[in-house]
Amino acid sequence: MAPAVEEGYVSFRGHRTWYRAVGETEEGRSPLLVLHGGPGTSHDYLEPLEDMARTGRKVFFYDQMGCGRSDHPHDPGLLTVASYLDEVTAVREQLGLERAHVLGQSWGGLLAMEHALSGANGIESLVLCDPLTDTRQWISEANRLRSLLPADVQEALLRNERAGNTDSAEYQDAMMVYYRRHVCRMDPWPEYLERSLAHLAADPEVYAVMWGPSEFFMTGTLKDWTVLPRIGRIMVPTLLLSGRHDEATPAIVGAINAGIEGSEWQVFEDSSHMPHAEERERFMGVLGGFLDRVERRTPSR
Repeated sequence: MAPAVEEGYVSFRGHRTWYRAVGETEEGRSPLLVLHGGPGTSHDYLEPLEDMARTGRKVFFYDQMGCGRSDHPHDPGLLTVASYLDEVTAVREQLGLERAHVLGQSWGGLLAMEHALSGANGIESLVLCDPLTDTRQWISEANRLRSLLPADVQEALLRNERAGNTDSAEYQDAMMVYYRRHVCRMDPWPEYLERSLAHLAADPEVYAVMWGPSEFFMTGTLKDWTVLPRIGRIMVPTLLLSGRHDEATPAIVGAINAGIEGSEWQVFEDSSHMPHAEERERFMGVLGGFLDRVERRTPSR
């Protein structure tokens, strides 16, 4: 029988944040709250994580403000890290997530770390999937990966960036060479990923304002953001998950692993930025095993 599904909205600053809850949580376990990446996509590409609902824990997804099925207020004042952190708190409070495991993917990983560093209570563990921590480091690594692309692809990217033609078909085609190496190596891309990208294409404002034209061409407000110097203050059990071909490279994830005492790190050899899709079965096994271990060693819940 398919897990129960509940969908609805929570209130945030006069707007509506859409959520989806899948499954039920068994006694002795805590739910899983999922923070999607982008910034600016929707939760859809993380749909495989619904598999965790079959292991006896409820999984909560939501589309961040300006994304997917949530309201799109087109208010630049809402497009800040502080605002999205307040939204995490609002979601937890209104959905009764007093205790929860928090999983963040990519930009969602930065949100998860900032949420933990804010002093939020009731975080059972952090699961940081392909996480962003330091934007300058991310762009440096992206440029290194970009330098390994075919020469004609590199030339097309640079030519269009210099001309301000990042919306051109030539630029988009060249960009996809990078994405198919370092974002998702599945062929074809799964429908749930295409669904997220369709939401992003329908309203790219959040991504454009906070990030820029592409994963490796950074012009947005996050350009100087870093959480890296502060991650040593994270004291909850932490699992890092990344792909061997990930744009969240070993240099990026390794710095987090070194900075968070006791953190665990699993690399998926046949994956890029989406091991939850590219190596779905193994990913769910690693994730479920970690959550179970955390709960077994927690003396009082």
